[in-house]
Amino acid sequence: MTLSSNYSRTKYTVIKQNYIFRRAYHRGRNFVSPVLVTYCFKKKRGGIQIGVTSGKKIGNAVQRNRCRRIIREAFRSLYPETQGHWDIVFVARAATVHKKSTDIARVMQKHLREAGVLP
Repeated sequence: MTLSSNYSRTKYTVIKQNYIFRRAYHRGRNFVSPVLVTYCFKKKRGGIQIGVTSGKKIGNAVQRNRCRRIIREAFRSLYPETQGHWDIVFVARAATVHKKSTDIARVMQKHLREAGVLP
């Protein structure tokens, strides 16, 4: 199986441990918009790890899962440009339910540029 040119680098890993989420919340930088909240924590090594959360304020389980899928897809389009070692946590907000992945990607790109994840 060959990788396409978009995914020539190793793929990011998914955050599942609570202590990594908490570290990003407390020690990382945060960027807020009406659609998305981004927490970025710079590490010394380990590549890029992302976590996506959505609270019950978003809506029912179908809407929360849709928000998480949209956010993951938006990051997937930006991933080839990333640089460095980061823990990144994205938190869906109420307006995320009504947006498309391209809209989320624009906001996400702005947040990640400010953080230094994207050049």
